[in-house]
Amino acid sequence: MKNAWSRLGLMTVIPTLMFLVFPRRTMAEDPGGCFMVTSSGKTVSLGSLCGVTASDNGVFRIPIKRRLGKTPVIEVMFNGNKTFEMILDTGASGTVITQGMASDLKLEATGTMQAEIADGSRVQFLTSQVKSIAVGGAIVNNVEVAIAPKAGIGLLGHDFFDSYDVRILEKVVEFHRR
Repeated sequence: MKNAWSRLGLMTVIPTLMFLVFPRRTMAEDPGGCFMVTSSGKTVSLGSLCGVTASDNGVFRIPIKRRLGKTPVIEVMFNGNKTFEMILDTGASGTVITQGMASDLKLEATGTMQAEIADGSRVQFLTSQVKSIAVGGAIVNNVEVAIAPKAGIGLLGHDFFDSYDVRILEKVVEFHRR
């Protein structure tokens, strides 16, 4: 596995991040595919203005942009205005962003966290808070994220999709609301 991750430039970060544990502070909402986030962090649906409605059956389909080591990469929107490609990491409990993403989002570190990696050792990361993370019509507000200074791409973890069943298909990822 180390060789596959080193080809991605993630040799030291990915194994570290697979076992992150964040406090549960988020709730998924469904404002549809068109929304805004107020300055206080509240998500407001704009579906009627955009002609977009939430999926009737509670399924959000997200195109897979590409794959890294057979793992899907999808577009993820932060704070209602910045979109980044991220790995959909079904093994990560929390969302991890790169230093570049943190800079683009103008985030300041608000704390630190300890993460246990696969070999049992512990690593420390800076953390920050984002107002929202959105994929398709699925949104989570007020999310604590870890900042990985050496990562080349972020990881979308269970703190985002924990209330969904995730189905990875050839060209799309489906989030099925439970």
